[in-house]
Amino acid sequence: MALVLFWGTSFMFTAIAVESIDPISIVFFRVVIGAFVLTLALYIKRHRLPWTIRAWLIFLLLGFAGNLLPFFLIAWGQQTIDSGVAGMIMAVMPLITMILAHYFIEGEVLNRYKITGFLMGISGVTLLLGPVFQDDLRSLLSGIAIFIAATSYAVNTILVRRLPHFEAHVAGAGLLIAASFALMPIWLYQNQFNLTQVSWSSLLSLVWLGIGPTGIATIILFVVIERAGPTFLSIINYLIPVVAFFCGVVILSEPVGWSSLIALVIIISGIALTRYQVNRPQTN
Repeated sequence: MALVLFWGTSFMFTAIAVESIDPISIVFFRVVIGAFVLTLALYIKRHRLPWTIRAWLIFLLLGFAGNLLPFFLIAWGQQTIDSGVAGMIMAVMPLITMILAHYFIEGEVLNRYKITGFLMGISGVTLLLGPVFQDDLRSLLSGIAIFIAATSYAVNTILVRRLPHFEAHVAGAGLLIAASFALMPIWLYQNQFNLTQVSWSSLLSLVWLGIGPTGIATIILFVVIERAGPTFLSIINYLIPVVAFFCGVVILSEPVGWSSLIALVIIISGIALTRYQVNRPQTN
């Protein structure tokens, strides 16, 4: 439930942050603050970061696919798209992961339930973005950007399973540190961050995005995977878009229509269908 709250509300806090902070600065400070939190946890756990070039190249790849690219695309997209809509688009991430896993992960095989669930999820996103497609080009590109962010998270999930394994806290701290140093030159070059023009609500939202959804949530993620396993963790995919949607409607007073509610039900139903297990009779 803590992960659901951290990640489900992150879209709301991103919507507040982009009101007076540019997307690059949001991503930069989010990964830097998250790196600080995870490095502190690493120190408390008495683990050490590796010093090999190969390890840091892996951290850089994971940091780009799992943090830098999706964080930027989400922040950029939420400049014109409501947080609730963004959260629901991101719900297709496990569906895209399922398709990629069929081709790149041994033992992950598609069946008719998974394919049908995937088609339902995509149909829900199409229904959700229908009004966006009718608006200006910028809104359309924002919707596509958030969809690409979901795809980037899915690719990162596959990379984590395919690349060499590191201790969870080491991997978390390493990839955020690598992401921070990789983004620093770009942020310095195009720096649009002017503290005097940043509202307190945007600043506090940005700090919280780094501490909560990026730092603390990553630690909780590792604990849940270690104690309950990734299958149990997949349950949160049903709840995060719901939290994101209702936070946007209730707290940010974002508009809600029947098409959005129907799209939410279709997407979650699609995810549920992909989890359906066929019980085959045993033969003696």
